[in-house]
Amino acid sequence: MAKRIKDTDYLGISARIRAMENGLLTRERMEQILDAHTDEEASKLLQDCGYPDLDPRRPEEMDAALSAVREATLRDLGDSAPDPRYIDIFKLKYDYHNAKAILKARAMNTDPGRMLMDLGRVSAAELKEAMDTGELDSLPGRLGAAVAEAGEVLDTTRDPQLSDIVLDRWCYRDMDDVAEATGSAFLHGYVCAQIDAANLRSLIRTLRMGKGAEFLQGVLFEGGEIDTESILRVSASGGSGLAEVYGPTRFAGAAESGAEALRGGSVTEFEKRCDDAVSDYLDRAQFVPFGEAPLLGYLAARETEYTNLRILLLGRSTGLPAQVIRSRLRAGYV
Repeated sequence: MAKRIKDTDYLGISARIRAMENGLLTRERMEQILDAHTDEEASKLLQDCGYPDLDPRRPEEMDAALSAVREATLRDLGDSAPDPRYIDIFKLKYDYHNAKAILKARAMNTDPGRMLMDLGRVSAAELKEAMDTGELDSLPGRLGAAVAEAGEVLDTTRDPQLSDIVLDRWCYRDMDDVAEATGSAFLHGYVCAQIDAANLRSLIRTLRMGKGAEFLQGVLFEGGEIDTESILRVSASGGSGLAEVYGPTRFAGAAESGAEALRGGSVTEFEKRCDDAVSDYLDRAQFVPFGEAPLLGYLAARETEYTNLRILLLGRSTGLPAQVIRSRLRAGYV
């Protein structure tokens, strides 16, 4: 029988994470990068924070460098985490990203190489070989079943959007399996928050497209805290009742922004508020002295940081006004 992992088993790594949190980019440091007079000055500020040279004039190289930082962080903490499944929760989304890329490339008879990211539980090359040969049983979690169903949907419909929805649904199931297997209420809540955010995005998108509740039902994900039947009623009423469903939840602000988007407001602001609501859930990890919560909170904070860096650097390189870039930055952990 496997030894049960206790919160106290995380004492060492929790103390280390608290020290590592001091290296996260604060809002003040982000402002310094945003206000830098040159790209070279901005790059120097990032290098002082431990980042490699990130050149927004070469987006592919910049993304590759950020991927390398991601990989190093996951590997570093994975080596010392008492339960590697808490690392897997941040890896498995890359498995599903790669599966989408491989299926689309196959349908278009192109090479998926440039779209693949070697950050998953299984290497991109191993996943591609399994998908090419049809030998899917060795893939981790629900990935094999997900790839099989998504492939059938794409072959039947020739609609990559539908196969993506299939893979996303399996991805959340996979994440929920990991949360259930660990027994972590905090991790389960994190997965639920991500599902709720995805469902709110789908609701607003389908309303903006003029699609009905029947279409929405096909793209909603089970497993969130917000009842899908309530979401479908909002859809059927053309958006009426949005505040009633989401007002008592952490997504109240995001739903309000979604209502503005339905009236012609900013979709970018709405997307940001959805991400910020998930970050709001993770903020609780800062007040947990030890256990898996600090580890999960830190890794999620780093993911937000990578997103913000990309928004910031690409925005600077394209000449976006500072206030526009600032408005797109996601809420940070520090």
